[in-house]
Amino acid sequence: MDRYKFLPLLGRILIGAPFLMSGLGKLAAYGATVGYIAAVGLPVPPLAFIVSVLIEAGGGLLLISGYRARPVAAAMAVFCVVTAMFFHHNFADQNQMIHFLKNVMMAGGLLQIAYFGAGAFSLDARAGRASARGAAVSAS
Repeated sequence: MDRYKFLPLLGRILIGAPFLMSGLGKLAAYGATVGYIAAVGLPVPPLAFIVSVLIEAGGGLLLISGYRARPVAAAMAVFCVVTAMFFHHNFADQNQMIHFLKNVMMAGGLLQIAYFGAGAFSLDARAGRASARGAAVSAS
């Protein structure tokens, strides 16, 4: 199994990079993003903007690096489900249904990271924060 120990790193990159890109994209389009948040009726759109940028850009960077990957992935999974419910709930629009399902799938992948951890090539592993559960999984 040692020959596959790079897979958690690849998975973290593949799920973290789109979050990072989305967060940076929001930074470049403050007015449009705050307007969209306001249009769906969420309270305090500027605060929601800040939270979404922190979760997406910050969480994406933390996932890619594998730093505190379990709690970061769990928080991002909750973020994905919440954004799916608030922003992609019009199932009559096929595009919105696709985005809803995409968010649910991302939450599923993030929950895998929350359970199994960041893997061997991560700051968590380097700092020795691998849990007993992660050690038990790799031992079997």
